[in-house]
Amino acid sequence: MTDEPTPQQPSGTPPQWAPPGTSAAPTTPPPGVAPNAAPTTTSTSVMPPPPLGPVATPKKKDRRAALAASALVGALVLGGGAGFGGAALFYSTQDDSTRSGGNAATGSQVVNSNAPKGTSEKVAAKVLPSVVKIEVAGQGGSGSGSGIILSSDGLILTNNHVVDMSSASAQGGQPGFPGAPGQQQPEQQQGQSPTITVDFSDGTKAKAKVVGNDPLTDTAVIQAEGVSGLTPATIGKSSKLVVGQDVVAIGSPYGLDSTVTTGIVSALDRPVNVGSDSSGNATVYPAIQTDAAINPGNSGGALVDMNGNVVGINASIRSNSSSGSEAGSIGLGFAIPIDEVLPIIDQLKAGDDPTHARMGISVGDSAAAGSGESSGDSSVTGATVQSVTKDSAAEEAGLEKGDTITKVDAHQINGSDSLVATVRSYRPGDKVEVTWSRDGEEQSAKITLDSDAT
Repeated sequence: MTDEPTPQQPSGTPPQWAPPGTSAAPTTPPPGVAPNAAPTTTSTSVMPPPPLGPVATPKKKDRRAALAASALVGALVLGGGAGFGGAALFYSTQDDSTRSGGNAATGSQVVNSNAPKGTSEKVAAKVLPSVVKIEVAGQGGSGSGSGIILSSDGLILTNNHVVDMSSASAQGGQPGFPGAPGQQQPEQQQGQSPTITVDFSDGTKAKAKVVGNDPLTDTAVIQAEGVSGLTPATIGKSSKLVVGQDVVAIGSPYGLDSTVTTGIVSALDRPVNVGSDSSGNATVYPAIQTDAAINPGNSGGALVDMNGNVVGINASIRSNSSSGSEAGSIGLGFAIPIDEVLPIIDQLKAGDDPTHARMGISVGDSAAAGSGESSGDSSVTGATVQSVTKDSAAEEAGLEKGDTITKVDAHQINGSDSLVATVRSYRPGDKVEVTWSRDGEEQSAKITLDSDAT
């Protein structure tokens, strides 16, 4: 089933959210959540090659493919502006060889494995061997990012924008590699694959190939060739995170491999919109916000708790850089919660197509959310339904055009991106309670989320 058409992005100038290492913020707003796309939420900064939008809208077999996920079509803007709003922009943080430090030599790793438990020194000693630098090169340019080792024989997790040179085009026209912004890379046009090289913490290198990728969650799994005896990262629980707790980010900013930075969890469930795929489905997720320094090249690296367990994949940042200047850390970094993508990772490892939850609607921000939309209840903040897919979960629940969705279970919905990100945090078949406002009256119903599987 094809995705439903997504609503147009609301008017207004979005704030400048740029991915570390990229120049200007995207100038074309990403499409809203498609009917079969995961629900849209306010775009939050992501660190993939394509531009990531803040608090904005964020795919297997089911006749209700056009579900809630596609129901969310938030106003995603990839352009200038300031402030943190539904139209705020986020950009990827991918490094490239033309930037200072892009070809930096490996630094010496002096770690203290005997450091007290719960210290950043102890965390660094445990996690550094499990994080790699990923170099990608093709006819259109080259770039670098980071990755997390999943198995001793070289299965590695990273961001889709790190290894997919064509993803920038699909997600708003800002490639993560050097070259003409907004243009598809030559090797992609010719059907060729870029060359991927993995740099390990011990100084060794290996070629790698893509096992699978999922643009909607900005995740990818690659396989390093001819390696063994690697140290897999320990996967933690992002659901156990609390605002204010200490975290550590590890990756290769600007090509400086094995870089460790520290900070705290600044916020949770921050809707981050980084663009959309070629079908108009938005890449949106409920991000972990951190003030740990994240810069271009950190994309795909690990955000870990103080026990050294991976709780997120560093993906984007909020930037105050203007057109022509390079984005860098200002203490507003965003990571994809590990809990949300583990099912996707399992599907990619098995060679399956990734699937996502959907409600079967397209949505936009309510007028009260500052989107400028005229439909729905202007006094209620939430995501306004613009269309409902026939025979979808949303239709069965009684949702209609003009309703403003305000809550999914205990998650408050403050806009289309927020809705998309929230729905994406669930799996097809999950039962959720949706609350909405119609003509000033609150209604609610239990919904079994559909799948975007085809």
